[in-house]
Amino acid sequence: MRTDLAASYGEERLPRYTSYPTAPHFSPAVGPDTYAEWLAGLPAGASASLYLHVPFCREMCWYCGCHTQIVRRDGLIAAYQRTLRSEIAQVSETIGRRIKVEHIHFGGGTPTIMAPEAFAELMAAMRHSFFVLPSAEIAVEIDPRTLTSEMVEAMRLSGVNRASLGVQSFDPVVQRAINRVQSYEQTASVVDRLHGAGINGINFDLIYGLPHQTVASCLDTVRRSLELGPDRFSVFGYAHVPDFKKHQRMINEAALPDGLARHDQACAIANALKEAGYVQIGLDHFARPDDAMAVAFEERTLRRNFQGYTTDKGEVLLGFGASAIGHLPQGYVQNQVQIGAYAQSIAAGRLATAKGYGLTDDDRLRADIIERIMCEFSADLGDICARHGAEPEAMLQSAARLKPLISDGIVRLDGDRLAVASDSRFLVRSVAAAFDAHLDPAKQLHSRAV
Repeated sequence: MRTDLAASYGEERLPRYTSYPTAPHFSPAVGPDTYAEWLAGLPAGASASLYLHVPFCREMCWYCGCHTQIVRRDGLIAAYQRTLRSEIAQVSETIGRRIKVEHIHFGGGTPTIMAPEAFAELMAAMRHSFFVLPSAEIAVEIDPRTLTSEMVEAMRLSGVNRASLGVQSFDPVVQRAINRVQSYEQTASVVDRLHGAGINGINFDLIYGLPHQTVASCLDTVRRSLELGPDRFSVFGYAHVPDFKKHQRMINEAALPDGLARHDQACAIANALKEAGYVQIGLDHFARPDDAMAVAFEERTLRRNFQGYTTDKGEVLLGFGASAIGHLPQGYVQNQVQIGAYAQSIAAGRLATAKGYGLTDDDRLRADIIERIMCEFSADLGDICARHGAEPEAMLQSAARLKPLISDGIVRLDGDRLAVASDSRFLVRSVAAAFDAHLDPAKQLHSRAV
């Protein structure tokens, strides 16, 4: 990988393109009535994925960029779970039929902060309102520091088959600097208990670019993680946005690595995982060669949504909970971010949609191009444009940001086929951004490109 390009492009702040257009472009013009129309208009054979957001944690990790809050009283969590159940029923009733579900993902916050019986009730509510296929992937994000044996048993009985464990770093110096002290032994114990419950799909989340982090500490974290044998890794660069996430002000900015150091850390982690036999998938995921995600990458069927890279082929993602985002063929919707406002809407019998975005034909074309670039590091513009009734020449002419990328050898064009150079794949977000008609570089809304 070229350090000169990391220096030139790495400081630019760009979306991760888990959607297009991205969430900052959502508008209150799309509200509950629009969402209801979109739900009622879903095609008869549509299948869906469900995302449930649980915005509570026991303590704040200072690097966190999620919508979450610290809660000590379990009554608040129980009330929120009841609201989720009401929203699930409300959405299903608006659709007007019990549609198939192939993926369920619990995100947070800390989803396992719920009482085990509340989690089981929530899963039962989803199975009542939707036809959850026997083969469905049911994934839960876990904080290993707080997972109980009772919750593991509830997950087993509820059919959970994938768990995503937040690890970030095993370096105690880094852990103290981000207010997340989590021992290797805690993590290993959780992995053992999950395997014992038959939950064998294990993801580890790692982060580079954290305060006091070095290449050596990143490699030590990888080495210790490999001992626990997860089948997937997600490796993210820390996004320091203290103007948006006030708790990040607790992090000492002087201890943060610069762009080149972040680049070195990302490369070191990627190389170590590939040497261990994992396949690099897109920008930031790694999987064993026989894993479904690696197979999808090889077969060019990989997709990208708000959970990152996915094997989910569905066009409908229903989001439940405060701040949750959904994706339908017509566009995007996002619930009220504030938990109180969200709960009031549901209690009043209204969908909790606060804002959204109705897709245009041009948006769908660009979203298709951006997704292929993010998933495959390439895009056949001729084929994609033909499917959308557009001309590749016009699309290339509109992508002014593409010219310097070609000049710098980051992008290669062979006719209408675009490919990211193998030594420049860490800049895939910069390439995708060339086709983003909504991007305003002057607004620092996103994380650094490297």
